[in-house]
Amino acid sequence: MNSRRRIIRLRDAAQVDVQLIGGKAAKLAQLTQAGFRVPDGFCITTLAYEAFLAQGGLVDLVRMELGRKPLESMRWEEIWDTALRIRSGFAAQSISQVLRQEISEALQELGEGASLAVRSSAPGEDAAQRSFAGLHESVVGVRGLDEVVEAVKIVWASLWSDAALLYRKELSLDPVNSRMAVLVQRLIEEDRSGVAFARDPRGIEEDQMIVEAVPGPCSDLVDGAVDPDRWLLARDSGSVISFQSGDREQGPDGQPILEDRDLGKIHSTVMRIEALYSWPPDLEWTGRASRFTVLQARPITTVSSETEDRRAWYLTLRPSVQRLRKLRTRVADTLIPELERLGQRWGKERLQDYDDRALARAIEERAAEVVAWKKTYWDEFIPFAHGVRQLGIFYNDAVHPEDPYEFIGLLKGEKMLAMVRNKGLERLAGMLRRHDALRSGVRQALEGDAGSDPSEILNHLPEVPGSDLFRREVAALLERHLDVTYQGERLSGRPDLILSTLIQMASRPAAADPASNTQDRQMHQVEELERKLLDAVGLKRHPEAKEIIATARLSWRLRDDDNILIGRLEAELLRAVRIGIERLVAAGRLDQAAHVSQAAAPIVAAALRDPSGGMIGLPEVPEPDVDTERRKSGESPRQLIGQPAAPGMVTGLCRCIRSAEDLGRFQAGEVLVCDAIEPTMTHLVLLAGAVVERRGGMLIHGAIIARELGIPCVNGVARATDVLEDGDILTVDGYLGIVTVGPPEFDLERLSKHA
Repeated sequence: MNSRRRIIRLRDAAQVDVQLIGGKAAKLAQLTQAGFRVPDGFCITTLAYEAFLAQGGLVDLVRMELGRKPLESMRWEEIWDTALRIRSGFAAQSISQVLRQEISEALQELGEGASLAVRSSAPGEDAAQRSFAGLHESVVGVRGLDEVVEAVKIVWASLWSDAALLYRKELSLDPVNSRMAVLVQRLIEEDRSGVAFARDPRGIEEDQMIVEAVPGPCSDLVDGAVDPDRWLLARDSGSVISFQSGDREQGPDGQPILEDRDLGKIHSTVMRIEALYSWPPDLEWTGRASRFTVLQARPITTVSSETEDRRAWYLTLRPSVQRLRKLRTRVADTLIPELERLGQRWGKERLQDYDDRALARAIEERAAEVVAWKKTYWDEFIPFAHGVRQLGIFYNDAVHPEDPYEFIGLLKGEKMLAMVRNKGLERLAGMLRRHDALRSGVRQALEGDAGSDPSEILNHLPEVPGSDLFRREVAALLERHLDVTYQGERLSGRPDLILSTLIQMASRPAAADPASNTQDRQMHQVEELERKLLDAVGLKRHPEAKEIIATARLSWRLRDDDNILIGRLEAELLRAVRIGIERLVAAGRLDQAAHVSQAAAPIVAAALRDPSGGMIGLPEVPEPDVDTERRKSGESPRQLIGQPAAPGMVTGLCRCIRSAEDLGRFQAGEVLVCDAIEPTMTHLVLLAGAVVERRGGMLIHGAIIARELGIPCVNGVARATDVLEDGDILTVDGYLGIVTVGPPEFDLERLSKHA
């Protein structure tokens, strides 16, 4: 057989080099030759992938994306961004006419209009000890040449998916040497499908096998959309050891969906495949006994505890469409309303009127609720944020935009809690702009006695026209929107920090605020992008597209709101702890300078329950981690490399935000340098000349807001707040993702000429 062929029929591929057709295709070809029922199809070999990469410079794209930053130092968001840009590059490039013609001829043999599955078949995939199931993509329900070609490019690009990049070393991914073959098969649609393990993977030494089955396609089981029926069978006889019915909304409750003859067929097929390969298989199948079809067979793999890490958790952040649909209902209809109600209830409680035991109970209840809601955040809120990423992939696959982040425009106009807060701040800043005496009074209060209680600063405002209204408006804003924490500080208890921000906001003319785009203009842009997407996917897919857009919008809004609402719970916990600390200080059981923190909650509660106890100590709060070596040497790097997150170039003075105190020091026009822009501090971005963040990603708060405001942003800068200092001159290049420390090059050149 010609080893340079780019298309090989599955029935002819049993003896073909696995490096040419990949592990999945090779095994299915061998099973076909051995007489097993396998869906008919053909393989697009790795030679076609090589030619596709060579014709459009995609190797250079992959090299550039993987060369920005060591993969091991990237956060999840940065890995996803890298994969999205690579995927967009693949989608935008056309397959050659020669290959299109070859695919067309192969499709004709499968029948005009046949429903197809387009699946990955990378060399090394489905091998013993490294199956990497689910890392690469499959596209099912494809019909016709155009849809197949687009699906092939998606499967090729999945070689560089976020999931695959997490396992880059194990997969030996290399821009020059990595390959991907693609398997195109008839889509077999039966009323029963499932998986079978020749040995129980939970205990490989046990002499039993596992069978799982669901109504409909196997993808519903693999994606976790449908709970399966589950059998344990004896390996030697195939007899049923135990049965567990799946929890499904439809179908007879408790009635097995497979009959004895179906289980017998599965058992005999599994054992025959094990005899053929001399290893116990993990089998995907569809159809009843008389129409039993093998979809995939690979060795059972187990992961030792020595190699387990957070990568498996990262993969849960890519929930299926069905899982997202369930999360959408639960998060929007149940969790967020519960979170709002709890925060409001706690905010109304007059804790100062509680006796010590009641206050201790309140502290313990709040501490337990904060822990529980943080778990919910990681288990449900963070996976639901994938709704935005799902839209990005869907939009880019259909539209092929030049800007891979064009889809973000579909999310504009969502009413977020942070936006409501920021509008309130702008309204208060407007009052200061219009009334010189009021603005001078706020400055006077801020410059007053440094030893006074900052929480009482509103009471120290001079009585000038408008001061009473301003005082009430600020107090209302603090209660409604700033009863949150930042770096362990309850912002509603620090009106001095907010007043400092308002003074800076008032120093700029309102007309110069780049956030002042009209709502009509935003809505026009949203409608234009939505129409663009609907036109690209076609009428039949309009319902699917609209659901994905709706999920993304809700996901986008709630991914911001959930942070703020949990921040309110943390703030209310700190309020209770502060009251407890004040009582213990008054009783002489605690030092006057005790620091309020969440870690102090159990100690304070225990002390309040034991009025006869003695002195107590509270945990110390660690100082922000900074690069002390740089402080000693006075040296700083000349350039820092990150990710270009918002275009533009600005030179300004550095202001590092490491604590709540730094929020009040920020000056209009400075470069905001921080670990990450959190929803509780997005108002500072309105003042910033540019943004630099340690955390990376195009869909994190800082990047999105900077793009909306038209200011440059570079994120993913390692140790940004460690190596940069307040007052450093920074040039932020949002086009290339570079932060230059010190005077710009042209200033250095000018100074050298005059030296």
